[in-house]
Amino acid sequence: MLNIAVIGCGYWGPNLIRNFNFLSDCKVSLICDKDVNRLAHMRKLYPAVKTTPDFDDLVKNDDIDAIAIATPVRLHFEIARKSLQAGKHTFIEKPMACSTHECEELVDLAQKQNLTLMIGHTFIYSSIVRKIKEIIDHGDLGEIQYISSRRLNLGLFQKDINVAWDLAPHDITIILYVMNEMPTGVNCQGKAHIGKGIEDVTNMTLTFANGGIALIQSSWLDPNKVREMTFVGKKRMLIYDDTASLEKIKIYDKRVETPPHYDTFAEFQYSYHYGDMYSPYVKQEEPLKIECQHFLDCIKTGAKPESSGLEGLKVVQVLEAASESLKNGGGRIEIDKPSLPHV
Repeated sequence: MLNIAVIGCGYWGPNLIRNFNFLSDCKVSLICDKDVNRLAHMRKLYPAVKTTPDFDDLVKNDDIDAIAIATPVRLHFEIARKSLQAGKHTFIEKPMACSTHECEELVDLAQKQNLTLMIGHTFIYSSIVRKIKEIIDHGDLGEIQYISSRRLNLGLFQKDINVAWDLAPHDITIILYVMNEMPTGVNCQGKAHIGKGIEDVTNMTLTFANGGIALIQSSWLDPNKVREMTFVGKKRMLIYDDTASLEKIKIYDKRVETPPHYDTFAEFQYSYHYGDMYSPYVKQEEPLKIECQHFLDCIKTGAKPESSGLEGLKVVQVLEAASESLKNGGGRIEIDKPSLPHV
């Protein structure tokens, strides 16, 4: 039985507490937050769990095996570093940290300490996203020409990160997981309408070595909640609507073909193929539950998490490049491979 401690009881932390508490092979032993009112609320929900406003109570407790971090992003690095230095397996909500340098230090520290470091990239544990990857890997869509993603809503406004760092990690994670490769460059434009210096609308473009591109639109200023991704292949097209209660995946047998030979403009015409639309059945289970169980399994077996520290680093690399692009008016920023000595 593993003893888990969770720090952060704001928006996402209670979901981690609920899922870890549900699993049979671990116990949520300690909850930490500076807000005593939030701690009081958690005690009502989980009377048997101890609470503390002091993070040192977590790292100094020898009975705690692992710490899950769901604090504001600016605190991730320092808390995770202390957790790993104290010999605790560590789970960090996305994004992993504020810079690639911080991510590299955490990955290196976890390897030296022989500890499990896992990042909360919840969507790759979704049966829907795994089905999309299976479809693409089997070649059902053909070569992917481009991916378009829209993640829009009204709020929740953040004070320490812009909308790209808040919402785009989900899309970036899915794209890297499905494509199984890093982009070679990033362009990003955006604007701050509400909070000075904190963009609430961004448009990001990822370019890949094979010529493919991915477009990511993020907004806190949209009247409707939109969670939609489109995968356009040479053979078929797929739309993933995460807000749909049923038929979250729809595959369209549509494509455009150009004639291989033509001598005059009159002979040139596109060939549009319109076929059927179908929606594959996918059995669904809460991705966060699967993610939490995977963290426990990796601790027990020593296996590398699917959303390891290295995967977290890759996402932050893209976000860091996007931030740099924002500063220079949307110019392309090249992405280099991680420079980790032990990877």
